[in-house]
Amino acid sequence: EVQVVESGGGSVQSGGSLRLSCAASGYIYSQFSMGWFRQAPGKEREGVAAIFSTGDTAYADSVKGRFTISQDSAKTTLYLQMNSLKPEDTGMYYCATREGYTTPWHRAPRINDFDFWGQGTQVTVVS
Repeated sequence: EVQVVESGGGSVQSGGSLRLSCAASGYIYSQFSMGWFRQAPGKEREGVAAIFSTGDTAYADSVKGRFTISQDSAKTTLYLQMNSLKPEDTGMYYCATREGYTTPWHRAPRINDFDFWGQGTQVTVVS
């Protein structure tokens, strides 16, 4: 079974940067897509960014130009570089993945786009 584990969360001042990591394992297929989501207290989980087996990426409008999703060369570790952080970026950040080929989309990821989820890592941005 596919497993994903996030790391790299923490507390940072507004305007600062953080890099989240997600280690994935247990894939059966060589192609898969991965994504980042976040959930603020009292709010629904929302998609932040996604990366596909083609290398294409997709972002939520709220993070475009500030966040960058990437993978290592083996494509087993996913990253989310977050710059110019704002207090509204605060929340639990989740990594998710889905096996098989996915035609890249040009919108924020949705919860039902992915099958396997990590436990999350907390990001707090203080003003």
